[in-house]
Amino acid sequence: MSSTTKSVYLNLPVESASASVAFYTSIGGTHNPKFSDETTACIGISPTVSLMLLESDRFRSFTPKSKAVVDAKSSAQVLICFTADSKDEVDTIVENAEKAGGKKDPSAAHDYGTMYGRSFEDLDGHVFEVTWMDPTFNPHGVED
Repeated sequence: MSSTTKSVYLNLPVESASASVAFYTSIGGTHNPKFSDETTACIGISPTVSLMLLESDRFRSFTPKSKAVVDAKSSAQVLICFTADSKDEVDTIVENAEKAGGKKDPSAAHDYGTMYGRSFEDLDGHVFEVTWMDPTFNPHGVED
């Protein structure tokens, strides 16, 4: 792979693109209407990572017909983790997810001093972990 910065688009099936826009913008995501329509919503979660939230029929149009689409409310296929700038930001994101209709802390929170994390489920059951890591922590003395 080249050394240029790559964009990452995580495609997830959702029940409602518009409800997903409301949910993700309430926790700090940025709606990108350029890559959105009635059945698809693009939400930026960092300068290089976006969620492509596709209503079920639209999502199925991109998958092999022989594969079932996983129901995230009853099965787990992927856990998505992103970082926050502080422990307080982790807490704010998770609390806002609950206020927007998600489920906070479906997995146990953890605080290891140098790493703190909590999780939430979105409206469709997709699990996200939000983690803060102490930027000065370097247990093995590895140089950048």
